[in-house]
Amino acid sequence: MVAVRGGEVFVRRTPWTGPVDGERDGAPRERALYVHGLGGASTNWTDLAALLAVRFDGWAVDLPGFGRSHPPTRGSYSIRGQVAAVVDVLERIVAEPGEGAGRPVHLLGNSLGGLVALFVAASRPDLVATLTLVSPAMPVYRVPRTFSRALLLLLLPGVPALAERRLAGVTPEQQVRGLVQVCFGDPRRVPRARLDQALEEMRERAGQPWATRALTRSMRGLITSYLHAGAANAWRLARSLRPPTLVVWGDRDRLVDPALAPRLAAAVPDARLLVLEGVGHVAMLEAAEPTARAVLALAEDAAAAAAGDAAGTEARAC
Repeated sequence: MVAVRGGEVFVRRTPWTGPVDGERDGAPRERALYVHGLGGASTNWTDLAALLAVRFDGWAVDLPGFGRSHPPTRGSYSIRGQVAAVVDVLERIVAEPGEGAGRPVHLLGNSLGGLVALFVAASRPDLVATLTLVSPAMPVYRVPRTFSRALLLLLLPGVPALAERRLAGVTPEQQVRGLVQVCFGDPRRVPRARLDQALEEMRERAGQPWATRALTRSMRGLITSYLHAGAANAWRLARSLRPPTLVVWGDRDRLVDPALAPRLAAAVPDARLLVLEGVGHVAMLEAAEPTARAVLALAEDAAAAAAGDAAGTEARAC
């Protein structure tokens, strides 16, 4: 558990393993933080974090009210509150003793976590070495067909409480089946072990008195953030991003329109774009290996560019 503004959050570690050939001397050892999406948890990153452990010490956070994290003490599930929690975790990771201490962290986010990561990178670029956005929940002004238009009612007073009561009647088995059908491009590719793990987690969440409230209030916070104009708008912030950025999207994403992928990549300065064929909303789960290759390439090129800048600065000083 890690103390953040508004309470505590659970953070899961994936330690650095070094290169697969075993040659650790001189091998890069950097740090990464993974941020899950709406209704997800830190375990969404298990497979990708394991692959990236050849280069990264990994931390995956359970956002307030999700996974093993308790709800925020003030009961607010705004995007601003989630951004503050992630910034606090990042600062803790940067300050952690050992190799990589004091250096910016590679930040990866999916869906809601992708939007949160974008806000974090825009407001605190000093903490972010590279940014990877996996199907981020960028503002849209047309409700996806997968969603019920009743979701918009979450903006009305009193409606979230009604939604919480309805969600409380859905069994963990029904929730897992529904999530797999909606989130994966090809549900047949989900390993049995991952399904069993998801069901176990959903049963654990069913025993948390705040679980449905965290989901509905976070959805309300997400939709409310879409109404922000001016400097607080996510699309405007995307154009100001400074860290090297990778945009990853599945072309079968049913939750966030894949047509947004090239638009976001064009908005972010010098961003890279990876569109994965046949993949849905959670590429880090459904296509961990190609996603890992793209993230490692981004990190390697960013490190080379930073080394070149440092060498140039040193040469000018001489």
